[in-house]
Amino acid sequence: MKERVVVSVSSIHGTRHFHLNKWFRHFLKGFSYFFAVGLIATAGVIYYLLDEVDFAKLKQQELETKSMSLTEEVESLQALKVTLESDLIDREERMNLVSDRLGDLEKVLGMQEIEGELESRLDTAAITSSVRMVMLTQIPSGPPVHNARTSSGYGKRKHPVTGAIKFHRGQDFAVNTGTPVYAPADGVVEVTRPSSKGSGNFLRLQHSYGFSSSYSHLQKFKVKSGDFVQKGDLIAYSGNSGLSSGPHLHYEIRFVGRPLDPRPFVDWGVNDFETIFSKVRGIRWESLVNKVELRVSNQLQLSSQKAVLLTDNSG
Repeated sequence: MKERVVVSVSSIHGTRHFHLNKWFRHFLKGFSYFFAVGLIATAGVIYYLLDEVDFAKLKQQELETKSMSLTEEVESLQALKVTLESDLIDREERMNLVSDRLGDLEKVLGMQEIEGELESRLDTAAITSSVRMVMLTQIPSGPPVHNARTSSGYGKRKHPVTGAIKFHRGQDFAVNTGTPVYAPADGVVEVTRPSSKGSGNFLRLQHSYGFSSSYSHLQKFKVKSGDFVQKGDLIAYSGNSGLSSGPHLHYEIRFVGRPLDPRPFVDWGVNDFETIFSKVRGIRWESLVNKVELRVSNQLQLSSQKAVLLTDNSG
């Protein structure tokens, strides 16, 4: 007899009997297994998905935190950008001001208008101004006495005491006895010679590049032989000593012993720096200026290198 399974279902309408054969029972058993495996798989998937959701939430929190940090950083960078733009505008304004001031300086120095980088213009102006300062400091320039009238110039004249026609090798300043006499350039006192004859109390300074200056008819000396003096130092007081018709200062300038007209040197200054080159002949001014420019350039480069070294050491 074949194995059968009878399923009875009772209701108010009666009892009904269902006969299940063997293959159907296997089907139900397989379906149960399949359903159980599906349920387990579904539970695993749900668990995996829940874990992924938790991981995604954690990642979302991390991204939100990072986003806030990046937002703050962007705001900080924007503030820095505004500050840098403001600084850049200030620097441009300063550069324009420096350029304008440099243009004024170039005009004062009598330099031709230069096109190019500001640094190059600054170097040129620095060298030019330094050359002028060196030359005006080391070569006699300006009057040795203040606010004095010239009573006699360079050239032939009738001597006020002897009446003889002689060549006057200097410039006379009409000043009272005791008027301060100042060094017209840096130098060294070569000689101070007291005398009651000829040039009277006499003083001579040796300057750079072969120039010298001398002072006659002095009242007294404020320096002695061998002293080093700077431009503007008090060296003596004017007087009426020696062969003189009245109080005055006799002032001479020489180049390697040859007398020169002092007037161009007395009038020489920053504003008319180049005029002396045409007024005073017999001096190779171009060669002298080139030598001074070379020395100044080397000194400026050394100073710049020294400043860089100091900056590196301090860092």
